[in-house]
Amino acid sequence: MENKVFLITGASTGIGEATARRAIEAGFNVVLAARSTEKLERLRDQLGHERALAVTCDVADWQSQQAMVEKAKAHFGRIDVVFANAGFSKGSTFYGGEDKPDEWQEMVMVNVYGAAATARLTLPELVKNRGHLLITGSVVGRVTSIRNLYSATKWAVTGMAQAIRNEMVGTGVRVTLVEPGIVDTPFWDNLQKPDSAKELQADDIARAVMFAVSQPPHVDVNEILIRPTGQLH
Repeated sequence: MENKVFLITGASTGIGEATARRAIEAGFNVVLAARSTEKLERLRDQLGHERALAVTCDVADWQSQQAMVEKAKAHFGRIDVVFANAGFSKGSTFYGGEDKPDEWQEMVMVNVYGAAATARLTLPELVKNRGHLLITGSVVGRVTSIRNLYSATKWAVTGMAQAIRNEMVGTGVRVTLVEPGIVDTPFWDNLQKPDSAKELQADDIARAVMFAVSQPPHVDVNEILIRPTGQLH
């Protein structure tokens, strides 16, 4: 795994942070991208400056993502694995309560446009190295168990992963959609968690990500749907 590079958006907390730690353990160099400079730099310091690069990036902004990719290439010389993980939800139901148009726009831009831009800007590098693209979807991008726009954005991500996989046929690039259930991360700071017997930890998802990445080149783990034991939907 020496010299291979793993780029992660949404890397400052939760699943992204846990995956960065696992990627370092597996021998990757990592590019840590998120909006929070302070959190990114703290994580970089913990992982080591020689192995980790912190890049402040707003995935909803094309130029910001372009700069992220260029900094990664300039620093490490290549990109082998990309985890388009950035995303958020603050609720925002379709009926009732106050209108939240700015929140809706931000959620679509981060969850859908952001993931698409990450793919578009990094796939040329992944094709060069017969690399791997992973995208964070959600259980609610498969089963609509909550009543808000977030679920719709994750359905879009489900379709995006399938479309990219189709386009990458013949290139050697693998595409994995990671669909977590309830995970104990800052994602839930603004939401009511559904009833569940247990919660997953961020590291549970990180291990699943590394399982997909660690497969031999002829094995493409298309989807990983992972719920805590006892979660119904």
